[in-house]
Amino acid sequence: MPPEQSSQNNADLLRQNDYLKLRNAQLQDDVANLSAENERLRQEMERIAGRRTARATPNPLGGGQ
Repeated sequence: MPPEQSSQNNADLLRQNDYLKLRNAQLQDDVANLSAENERLRQEMERIAGRRTARATPNPLGGGQ
């Protein structure tokens, strides 16, 4: 392989490596954001389920007659 072709291949590989590093960082950020959103939704579901359970439990002072 001629030296200029080797140089071009190295430049292409470096550019591709830089792109892949950037893309990896973006994807890791996306995963962190999705994990945070997942946790927020899980907590919201627990809160809603707690409300539903509280409503389903009869009030002992309610009389129920």
